Formats: sequence, structure tokens, C-alpha cells
Amino acid sequence: MTGPLDIRTARRRYITVCVLFWLPLGLSIAPLILLFTERGMPMAAVAGFFAAHSLTAAALELPTGGLSDVLGRRTVLASAGLLNLAALTLVGLGTAPWLLGLGMALMGAGRALSSGPAEAWYVDTVQAHSGPDAELRTGLARGGSATSAALATGTLLGGALPWLLGLGPSLGARLSEATSELVLPLSVPMLLGAAVEVFFVLYVVTALREPPRPAATLPDVLRGIPATVMGGLRLGGRDGLVRRVLLSAGAAGGALAAIELLTPGRAAALMGASESGAVLFAALACAGFVCAGIGSHLAPLTARLAGSSERAVMVSLGASASGLLLLGATAAFAGVGSMVIAAVGYGLVYLGLGAAGPSENDLLHRRVASSGRATALSVQSLALQLVAAPTGLIIGVLPSGPMPWLLGGAVLLAGALLWIQRSGTTPRTPAATPQPHIASSSATSTAGSDPHQQHADQ
Repeated sequence: MTGPLDIRTARRRYITVCVLFWLPLGLSIAPLILLFTERGMPMAAVAGFFAAHSLTAAALELPTGGLSDVLGRRTVLASAGLLNLAALTLVGLGTAPWLLGLGMALMGAGRALSSGPAEAWYVDTVQAHSGPDAELRTGLARGGSATSAALATGTLLGGALPWLLGLGPSLGARLSEATSELVLPLSVPMLLGAAVEVFFVLYVVTALREPPRPAATLPDVLRGIPATVMGGLRLGGRDGLVRRVLLSAGAAGGALAAIELLTPGRAAALMGASESGAVLFAALACAGFVCAGIGSHLAPLTARLAGSSERAVMVSLGASASGLLLLGATAAFAGVGSMVIAAVGYGLVYLGLGAAGPSENDLLHRRVASSGRATALSVQSLALQLVAAPTGLIIGVLPSGPMPWLLGGAVLLAGALLWIQRSGTTPRTPAATPQPHIASSSATSTAGSDPHQQHADQ
């Protein structure tokens, strides 16, 4: 390696990684459940598949973050791509329940491995080039916008491909017949995603340059991961600002649990049928990703207007909470006016979350050393999941109407209020406290970064 990449090159490669990683997952959003039911899976089995995904991701979130800090961002990110390649292939072609469940579990493992390495690579590369005070927010915002654009594009394409295959001479029926029902029209988006994963892995291996690391044996790695994980957990306990970032991520998780669980049923009720409701939901999901991307793009401007990253987080989360409250206020009413207000509220939720993310991560990266950066991002992602799960369970037992929406809005509003007393100062230098690392022959990372796009933790 001849030296750190310049900032523009690092930013361009980071954005490309974001697009290539999230596009395949976006392709799977619309057809996934329909493919399972087309394969004859009952809803209990489908719920089990998603549980396998969620439990695997949650169980591996912190250990894989530590793995990235020990072995390097490029190795772990390429491994995530390989796992997603296997997962999408199994889900696209599998017919037995155990194959589909294995595919979803592998997808959860890939999600856990991806939580942090690309963003950590970007931040470390920029700081290696321009020092610890380098401007990070613009690149993080561009990465968030690229992620949202990839998810929106993938969602539309994944929903349209099976429909297009059924037009005219019904290429989808011919494909199914030629493959003895192994490849269905609903399988095509998954297999296209698997092909994109091949390009993702090749790009990561060739484009994400890192400083050489001292060789680490398997015992070194196994000893280093728990130490790095414990360092990530202790970070939130000893640093008040980082603790607020983690609690804000949890609040976002509660909000997303509400909107993702409640929107499909509301769309179906509005359209009068499940099928047309599913089409509306796909369009809404795409619109949500677009709004999140716009919010991410506007994050630097929001921080400048607000006066600091902390104030920007408070304003952005407050706007997002107001969107959920609007959705709750209109849940008991019908009519065009109510629909328009609900649509505005839906857009505000994602716009605010998109704007808050880059400023939250800007604050986080200035308080965390390189050796624990990916772990800190994994802790942030885990906080989102740990709040989303119980919030979803509570929403599931609440009566339909405004209350479930208002619960999500209240959780997010509490996250915004956390920043009131901290909205005057923005840290400009990373914490001096070193993060745990492998004692003798292990290497700590000096390059890294990738976005945890909260709305992608579905």
C-alpha cells in the first residue's frame, strides 16, 4: 500500500459498497413472503424463518463487530457478501423448510457481519488522510443516501420483475416449467441479487485497501474478540454522549417496529384487498427509502442550521416523532384529508431518521478509537434491535387504532428529548481512551466504515 486514499476516492468507494451491498437485499423485500407462500409454506413456518433471521443477527451482532476490529474490515465485509450470496441462492431455489430457514439464518449472519465494517473503513481512511478532525458527516450522509437509493430501487425492481415475467408469452411460466418448478418468477429477484453479491465481493476485495495487519493466529482472534466486545459494551456505560447515541438508536428501533408492523395492514384496509394492499405497501416502502435518502443528504445542512450535530439529532428525531404522531392521529379517520396527513407523517418518519443518522454517527466516531469502531457500530445496531423487539410485541397486543402508532411516536420523542441538555457542545476530537485489542500478536484496525441503515433491519 502506498498511502491512504484521498477523501474523494474513499467516499466514492464507500458509496459504491453501500449500493452493491443493499441492492440485493432491496430486491428481496417485495417478493420474499410471497415466495415462501408460493412454495407452500404456512404462516407459522414463515414466522419461523424470520425469527431465524432476527435471532441469528442479534446473536452475532457484537461478536462479528469485534471480528471486524480484529481481522480487518475488508475480510469481514467480503464474508458478509459470501453469506448473502449463499442465503439468496438458498431462498431463491430452496423448496424444503429447512433450506429456506437456513437461507434466512445465513442472511441474518450476513447482516450482522455487515454492521460496521464499511463505515469503519471509510472513517479510518479519511482520518488517516486528514487527521482525527477530518470532516466525516458529508461522506456518511452520501453513504446513507446511496443505501436508501439502493433499497428503493431494489424494492421496485424486486416487485416488478415477477409481474413483468407474467406478461405476454408468460416467460415466468416457461421458466418454471423448464426448471421443474425450481425457479419461480418470484425467485428471479433473489437470484439477481445473488449475482450482484458476486460483484460486491469482488469490489470489496479489490477496492477497500487497508494497512497490513500483523498475522493473528486463531487463538489470538478468539481471545481478542471477547475483549473488544466488552470494550464496546463498556463504552456506552462510561461515555454519556455515546450512551445517548445508543439510546437514540433504540428509540429509532421502536419507531421502525411500529411503522413496519402497522403499515401493511393499514394499506390493505385502505385498498380493500391484501393483494392491492401489498402493492401499495411496496410503493410506500420505496417512498420511505427515498425520504430517508433525502434526509441523509440534508444532514450536513441540518447540522449547520441547527448549530451542532447534537442539535441536529434532536431536531431530526423530533421531526420523525411528529410524523408517527400524525399517523396515530389519523388512524381512526377515513377520507382524503386523513390520507394526505398520514402520507406526510409517513414521509416525515423516514426523512427525520435519515437526517439524524449521519449526525449521530459523526458524534460516535469522534468518541471511539479505530480499534473499537466497528464494535461500537454493532452495539448501536444491537440497541436498535433490542428496543424494536419488545416494542413490536407490545404493539401486537394493543387494540387497533391510534394507540400502537402513538406508542412508537412516544418512544421516538423520548429519544429526541435525550439531546436537550446536550445540545450545546459537539466534540471535535476522539476519546483518548484506547479500545481493547489482542495482546501480543493481534493487530488493531487503522481503517474502516459502513452504514447501519436502520430502516434496513426489517
